[in-house]
Amino acid sequence: MKKKWIAFLLMSILGVVYLTGCGGEESPVQTSEANASVEDSVEPEASDKTEEKTIKIGATPSPHAEILEQTAPILKEKGYTLDIIEFVDYVQPNLALDSGDLDANYFQHLPYLEQFNIERGTTLVAAASIHYEPFGIYPGKTDSIEGLADGAQIAVPNDATNEARALLLLEAQGLITLKEDAGLNATIRDIEKNPKNLKIIEIEAAQVVKSLQDVDLAVVNGNYALEAGLKVSEDALAIEDTESIGATTYANVIAVRQGDEQSEAIQALIEALKSDEVRQFIEENYEGGVVPLF
Repeated sequence: MKKKWIAFLLMSILGVVYLTGCGGEESPVQTSEANASVEDSVEPEASDKTEEKTIKIGATPSPHAEILEQTAPILKEKGYTLDIIEFVDYVQPNLALDSGDLDANYFQHLPYLEQFNIERGTTLVAAASIHYEPFGIYPGKTDSIEGLADGAQIAVPNDATNEARALLLLEAQGLITLKEDAGLNATIRDIEKNPKNLKIIEIEAAQVVKSLQDVDLAVVNGNYALEAGLKVSEDALAIEDTESIGATTYANVIAVRQGDEQSEAIQALIEALKSDEVRQFIEENYEGGVVPLF
């Protein structure tokens, strides 16, 4: 009986030691899982921080996106990643900015931005003026302004501000005369004199350059001319004078939501755009088709 009791005690002691050993093996696993949880909880914070240092900007491909690409290395040194989203029209980049999908956009001049705000009820603002792109009159089926026949067709952008700018350029060439007070609000209804009975055809801005084969002449936005491979210094029959209302009024701007003008990220972007490196790039690559304003 005594032997049985001793054996029972030994078996109990061994069981306690075994269970204690198993418990010791589980401890590192639990610690590892806890560390994984901590790491998992930290990762989103790191991701959020990276997201905060990204500047998401909308732009038309040429010259705006091309110019922005030159700022990427400069912004990288400041701790920012530039994410350029390209658009091929003049409406979506403003809608995307207004909805918060973008931090800024770079494609438009101030009169267009102001008109867009009126028509769409948005409150977008210009944070800085960067450059202007001279409008040009380009040949289509007719290769000169002097060679225009009676009733010739001329395509112009159909949005309010760009149409006025195109009509002012046609007036500067003596092709039409606008009402005295028309100015930047001019439309085809403000044409007072049209000695050659020209037919002014209103077309969506991005499509004007594509209409050249179908019309005699076209007044093309600078960026769309560049995209089509046209050089203002060689291909245009006439361009805006540097002192014209078009040149002095239609600066292309960095647009942001109201209240974001002085944010650290936007100011870093503006500083990069106004750098010597960007000025040199513009002057060397666009041959007068893009004129820096800094």
